[in-house]
Amino acid sequence: MTERTIITLIERIHCNTESMNRREGEGGSRRNADAAQDREASAQSSSPVIAAFKVFQQELDTKHDKHERLVKISRDVTIESKRTIFLLHRVTSVPNAEDILNEAELKLDAVRQKIGQIAEELRGEDIFQFHRAFTGGIQEYVEAASFLHYIRHRSLISLEEINARLVFMKSEKEDSEGPADALQPGGQVLTFQVSPSDYLLGVADLTGELMRMCISSVGNGDIDTPFQLSQFLRQIHDGFSYIGNTGPYEVSKKLHVLRQSLGKVEDACYALRVRGSEIPKHMLADVFSSRTTHMEPEEGVV
Repeated sequence: MTERTIITLIERIHCNTESMNRREGEGGSRRNADAAQDREASAQSSSPVIAAFKVFQQELDTKHDKHERLVKISRDVTIESKRTIFLLHRVTSVPNAEDILNEAELKLDAVRQKIGQIAEELRGEDIFQFHRAFTGGIQEYVEAASFLHYIRHRSLISLEEINARLVFMKSEKEDSEGPADALQPGGQVLTFQVSPSDYLLGVADLTGELMRMCISSVGNGDIDTPFQLSQFLRQIHDGFSYIGNTGPYEVSKKLHVLRQSLGKVEDACYALRVRGSEIPKHMLADVFSSRTTHMEPEEGVV
């Protein structure tokens, strides 16, 4: 065996030894990393801080899911309340308004069942934590309920009357809710209380619907309703004026719209009183619409 052959064999043996040592080192480091991860996982599972934050995570996830459900229910309440308002506007153009009012009452009953779902979601919860999730739907319901009440009784519905209709029965055997007059033994009573701020904001929105009702009444030849609406809107405006800056922040924004609605109704009454005999009845609505369009930019200054 030559010297060169011996040197080649020694180099191969050296390379094999280094590769074996390298593989053993990599395996050892991997085992050390796995062992470190196991120790960290066991430490985390036994750590009271990690356990506390897991509880916080579950609570936040539960609250977020409840908030999303309330938003969806509130959206349904808003849609059905708007449909009820659109239906009520037809009372000025039909010969038998009682059928329209009965149908609107049925629609509001369906809306109350949706509000009953909100009451079920809020059972045992702080209502103010989730208030922003459903306040829009409640305001729209107050607007629809107060609009129906005004058409029937020519007066403003009170907060107590609204809350009296929001009492629900949660049956233990059936997963359904019913009105308070359907109470059965073994059931649980759920109530939903409309907040004063939601009531005020809903009434403020009502003035816009009364203004539209005024214009529609004039277009149909009814010259008495605008004067009744004008007096009613003045009373509402006076009530909101007494609140001033002490009420909710949103009231100040809606007060401007309220003044616009009152101004349009008063302008219609003025035109009826001064020029009512000069304008044919079928043209009154067009004349008032054009007049209110011209006066809108000036109504912001009060």
